[in-house]
Amino acid sequence: MKVVIAGGSGALGRRLGDDLAERGHDVVVLSRTPDPRARPRQVGWDGATPGPWARELRGAAVVNLAGALVDRRPTPANVDLLTTSRVRPTRALAAAAAALDEPVPVWVQASTAAIHGDAGDAVLTEDSPVADGPPQMAGVARAWEAAATDLPARRTVVLRTSVVLDRGTPALDRLLLLTRWGLGGRVGSGRQWFSWIHVEDWLAVVRTALEQPTLSGVVLATGPAPVRNAELMATLRAVVGRPPAPPTPAPLLRVGALLLRTDPALGLTGRRVVPARLQAAGFAFAHPTLRPALTDLLGGPSTSS
Repeated sequence: MKVVIAGGSGALGRRLGDDLAERGHDVVVLSRTPDPRARPRQVGWDGATPGPWARELRGAAVVNLAGALVDRRPTPANVDLLTTSRVRPTRALAAAAAALDEPVPVWVQASTAAIHGDAGDAVLTEDSPVADGPPQMAGVARAWEAAATDLPARRTVVLRTSVVLDRGTPALDRLLLLTRWGLGGRVGSGRQWFSWIHVEDWLAVVRTALEQPTLSGVVLATGPAPVRNAELMATLRAVVGRPPAPPTPAPLLRVGALLLRTDPALGLTGRRVVPARLQAAGFAFAHPTLRPALTDLLGGPSTSS
């Protein structure tokens, strides 16, 4: 099929474009700074208004990943950036698609599992309520999904993605940096939940969303085995061969987050989401548990745990 990817120049977008192109699909990446030599093919857009790029949507599936990285301080200006960088491209795509003679056949709309907030030990599925805050997480996600309401598509899948584990991505790179600095102990209480998915499984989820005609609505793109922060850090230390490390108290993390210009809530909060709809559909995860998943990405001795 033909697939148009918005946000295709980010880490996940590049992975997805290459994956789909290698499987024989005709991939078009919408980019603010298109490279005419790039493969998959890139087409220019401003991420805000319909333009000549809209002709690429005819008969094409849409995957909308557009949005600024969340790894930044939760200031009002940054919250506005996170929101606007998601809402504006979604509205531009919707306006362009609405002007077509026929609806888009399938629209895969990115969202985030952070829309469920920090619900403690509660097991969250697609049917769980969304949270009111914090604004840089659930607040941004609510606005993002609201912009994707009633999209001009025959079928729409909203992927609420958890943390995608892949080399070279901010989430895993930050964890590796802390571990190699000797700060690989639990963060805060260590009881906060960490929901994650291996990048290969995330790619397979997107392919399923594009190709499975019975799948629509909200889908949690997350692995089946979330872990607590203490287990995450212990597993990461084991995989990269680091010794036990002292815990990082929450006040120290907040100071470190200020210096690194990131959001301490990324380490101090979490959610226990499970992919109920994918599991009900019989989706087979290639990397369902954490240590083998990290070993696959980073090397090291694997176990079945």
